[in-house]
Amino acid sequence: MRKGFLLLCCSVAVMLASAQTFNNPILAGFYPDPSICRVGNDYYITTSTFAYFPGLPVFHSTDLVNWKQIGNAMNRQEQLDQSKAGVSRGLFAPTIRYHKGTFYILCTLIDKKGNFIITAKDPKGPWSNPIWLPQVQGIDPSIDFVDDKAYVLYNNDAPDNKPLYSGHRSIRMYEFDINTMKVVGQEMLLVNGGTDLSKKPIWIEAPHLFKKDDWYYLICAEGGTGYNHSEVIFR
Repeated sequence: MRKGFLLLCCSVAVMLASAQTFNNPILAGFYPDPSICRVGNDYYITTSTFAYFPGLPVFHSTDLVNWKQIGNAMNRQEQLDQSKAGVSRGLFAPTIRYHKGTFYILCTLIDKKGNFIITAKDPKGPWSNPIWLPQVQGIDPSIDFVDDKAYVLYNNDAPDNKPLYSGHRSIRMYEFDINTMKVVGQEMLLVNGGTDLSKKPIWIEAPHLFKKDDWYYLICAEGGTGYNHSEVIFR
């Protein structure tokens, strides 16, 4: 009986270990700059696709481990013409969000018309044609919903376009009207340079805004793509 009990315990341990095993990265292959959102018990990811078409794949999961592609947000030529985009240009760093029945993706078309937003009621599609945001100058745009308002955040040049050193960037923000699909009011400067301007931080980018327990959190990447690349949090 003792032997049988030990075998049972070993079997349970093996099953638990098997259930907790997963691969990392969760998406193997060419899926840079992933953005994720949660809708109830469902999770959705989209990624950069540069000059490739169809672009902006949309993946779905219910457990954050097993992912299945359900479509592409850019799958019609009338949405976007990338015929002359270089292989390392095109669609950079999208952000996917959900708010009150609508999915939103913000993205940058590098070296072309800049930043745009597309929407869908179903993440599988169809997704709308791009609405261009000419006031949003920069890269890595994010749309975030806080206090029942929408905000667009992005990486931009140094204040007054006068960098103090190479890599001196800033994080800017506009309020955004989801009914008119236009920015509202004046541009706001959130971060100048990075966590400590005196240390000459470089390439503050990829901003996302959240609120928890009456605190506002701004999450960004800092340090470029070299050795000192890091994630930083302001509040």
